[in-house]
Amino acid sequence: MLPASGGYDRAQTLFSPDGRLFQVEYAIETVSRGTVAIGVKSREGIVLTVEEKIRTLQVPDINQKIFQIDDHMGAAAAGYIPDARAQIDHARFFAQSNRLIYDEPVDIEGVAKNIADMAQQFTQYAGVRPYAVALILAGIDKNGASIYQTDPSGTYIAYEAVAIGRGSDKVNEFLENNYHAEISMDDASSLSVESIYSASEEKLDMKYIKMAQIHEDSKKMKWLKNNDIEKYASKSKESTRKRAS
Repeated sequence: MLPASGGYDRAQTLFSPDGRLFQVEYAIETVSRGTVAIGVKSREGIVLTVEEKIRTLQVPDINQKIFQIDDHMGAAAAGYIPDARAQIDHARFFAQSNRLIYDEPVDIEGVAKNIADMAQQFTQYAGVRPYAVALILAGIDKNGASIYQTDPSGTYIAYEAVAIGRGSDKVNEFLENNYHAEISMDDASSLSVESIYSASEEKLDMKYIKMAQIHEDSKKMKWLKNNDIEKYASKSKESTRKRAS
């Protein structure tokens, strides 16, 4: 629970006496209440995995939290998803402009910095609110595979593996204990599913998990089908049993 703000949360441009921007903190709290999203780098590429709790009559094949920005780059979101769509559209425009001007794929860090700059601007102007979403931006460019996380404050940080959203502290601790730099794509995918299980209050069915991969050799992003995710889920359950024994 956030402490009483004493009226300093009425505008995001107003610092409290102890140097806090409460509107930004509220936006970060919104991110922490969203379902978890994970990005993991492997020696063969990158895996993006999200938990999506869908309603009974909702069409399950539509991805709400994983987005493609360019052929070689994607993103996973946690928080207020309409804000994520606005940032993703901005990132797509930035990536397309880079291709038109320089005739080459955009750098992953360049997109992360651009999105972070966009988020930061909405912390310093009156009449707007901070974006209540965090993104995991991942892709493969001339520098290799990269994963960056952005947040509502305008910060962007590079990671080997990271989780955002509800239970992310527990998931990040799990990743710290089980991730290694030479992990394969299959093992990274299984680790991502196992990470979601480690923080989930209820062990969810596979229909609630969405996953995409970006391979080093093709530099193309692809979404995985349910039968592929089920294969990684079975492997993750076996790994869980081994750790418990």
